[in-house]
Amino acid sequence: MRKWYSLIDKVYSRPNLLDAFDKVKRNKGSKTKGIDGISVKEFREHLGENLCQIHDELKSGRYMPQAVRRVYINKEDGSKRPLGIPTIKDRIVQQALLNILQPIFEPEFHPSSYGYRPGRSAHHAVAKSERFTRHYGLVHVVDMDLSKCFDTLVHSLILTAVNEKVSDGKVLKLISSFLKSGIVEDGKLSPTNVGSPQGGIISPLLTNIYLNRFDWYMKNKGIRIVRYADDILIFATTKNQAGKYRAIATKFLEGNLKLTVNTKKTHLTNLNKGIPYLGFILHSFGVSVSEKSIKKFKDKVRKLTPRNQGRKLDCYLHELNLLLKGYSMYYRVALSKSLFKELMSWVRRRLRMMIMKSWKSWKGLHRQLC
Repeated sequence: MRKWYSLIDKVYSRPNLLDAFDKVKRNKGSKTKGIDGISVKEFREHLGENLCQIHDELKSGRYMPQAVRRVYINKEDGSKRPLGIPTIKDRIVQQALLNILQPIFEPEFHPSSYGYRPGRSAHHAVAKSERFTRHYGLVHVVDMDLSKCFDTLVHSLILTAVNEKVSDGKVLKLISSFLKSGIVEDGKLSPTNVGSPQGGIISPLLTNIYLNRFDWYMKNKGIRIVRYADDILIFATTKNQAGKYRAIATKFLEGNLKLTVNTKKTHLTNLNKGIPYLGFILHSFGVSVSEKSIKKFKDKVRKLTPRNQGRKLDCYLHELNLLLKGYSMYYRVALSKSLFKELMSWVRRRLRMMIMKSWKSWKGLHRQLC
């Protein structure tokens, strides 16, 4: 196995930092600010000076990341998912680090790992799962759920896993500093002794490196899996075999990786019942869109088509079109022709309701009919 001993100079090279800034700028979360309140636009106004400062701090070893800002997003079950938003400066350094580390670790990852990897997507994970069930006869599945996976990663195990390929002490120290940078919530700073906050650019790669041991452990046991980040399916030919595989996986995840398997959400299912995965349902006849995904989509449409409008209709239509495009592109791989037709009819009814409500009297309707 090849090891890399000198990488920090590649991380702080000016071309790499500039490329990292461009990627951060293109990211959808570029408008989100960290605890320093600086946006991408503000950072760009003094880009040369700012990148030069990052270069000098990384080169001299003086660079110290700031704490992340805690925000929450709603989950389908009513709970909230915590995110950690780094500053723009820290995002650039994390992206610069990712640019160097990802090509090193990518060839070592399990072939059935699909989350946050270049050239791979949720569609590939669903297609692989469908192949295992419908073509390989592995119709019984363990749908495994990990409790707060990102937030419970053990720092020492992360660094040990990275150190298997990278022996540059400065790179390991930089990763450690991001892991221990702390979280600011309601103006209070809390230490981070465990976990890698979701929202950080480097966190998905670190999670894949961390869980790669599990992936290869299962493969060496002759057990087929598909993993997208912390969403794991384990495939078996019989229900009893699936139960044994569940015990094997749970023992390794909790014993070796110090993670927690959510026993309430982890369950056994099969192709006849339907296998839920990444917003889809796998059946013997094909793949459909899950009811939870449809409900979530309708909830978003309802927010974009309110009865009492505070803006012009064109503004709502623009946001609605973005939602429709994203939803149709993601779920186009399912048996969704009739579903899309039904949903579009429902969306048009919502829009007609908005228009009629804006008339406020029968006169607008009369003008349309005349």
